[in-house]
Amino acid sequence: MPTLRRVLLCVAAVLLAVPVLPAAARQPPTPPGAGEVTWSAVPAAADGPDGRRVVDLEVGSGQRVTEHIAVTNHSPRPVVFALDANDGYLTGTGVFDMRSAEVVPVDGGSWITLPDAVTVEGGATTVVPVVVTAPATATPGDHPAGVTASLDTLSGQVKVRNRVGVRFTIRVTGDVTTALAVSDVQATYEQTWNPFAPGTVHLRHDVTNQGNVRVAADIGVTSSTLFADTTWTDRGTARSREVLPGGTRRFETRDTRAWPFGRVTTTVTVTPGPADGRPDLPDATPVTVTVTTWALPVPQAALLALAALVVVAAKFRTRARRRRLEHLLARAREEVRAEAANA
Repeated sequence: MPTLRRVLLCVAAVLLAVPVLPAAARQPPTPPGAGEVTWSAVPAAADGPDGRRVVDLEVGSGQRVTEHIAVTNHSPRPVVFALDANDGYLTGTGVFDMRSAEVVPVDGGSWITLPDAVTVEGGATTVVPVVVTAPATATPGDHPAGVTASLDTLSGQVKVRNRVGVRFTIRVTGDVTTALAVSDVQATYEQTWNPFAPGTVHLRHDVTNQGNVRVAADIGVTSSTLFADTTWTDRGTARSREVLPGGTRRFETRDTRAWPFGRVTTTVTVTPGPADGRPDLPDATPVTVTVTTWALPVPQAALLALAALVVVAAKFRTRARRRRLEHLLARAREEVRAEAANA
């Protein structure tokens, strides 16, 4: 019995010596951040992705339409993604983006209703219904919007929202108007020091969409110099030249075949074109703006000056040789006369 009592006392002493772990220490490790999670969101039908790149809708004022997006979780664990809808816009390079979640939508983004969040199992895809309701006061034309699936994570002490989205182009039926304006046209001439090569006219201009539908700005440039005219056409995709209603984009073009012979007159012609593969737009009236810059033929003038110097130097050298030859001939004649006189 004394031996058993001593064993029990030793066990009790060991248990008292072990500290009690706080609740936080007993919790499972923090789930991985967004950097370890990859996901995608694409347009979809009710049964899954349908291959579309953009959701194009045509609705009437007061009409309600149900669309879908598919959110795919490419990570091995379940993830809760926040869902958000907002107005869309184009960046300066023509990339579609959405207003941040903190900005209250005022246009097409405010017409979209969807759940606040969706839980997607690891490696799975979940289809989310998206309801678009055009108000009775909706004006005809395009109303850009978008839907995002996002995940917040901490980068140091900064909260970062990572999001992927689906573009929605909502067109309200009615009268379609197309109108572009060109402003802030600036032209500069870049000289080349090769006198046998033309220089480059660099052109920058802003294009504003004053209509109510998105268009592609078809841009043509003509540079006129003293001896010739050259033309340039933007052959980029219609998507890269897209301008949304009420939006302004800056375009930069250049003509690499302009010779520097004084005045260079550059004419910019911008014509509204379809940005979405639809038929030609009505009233697609081109806008033309002309700007003038000056290009002095410095390399050519330098070449002419050098040629003139070579010619003058050659003339001086020829004259010097002729004088030396005449001097040698005169000296020879004098020597002959002197020898004849002494004979």
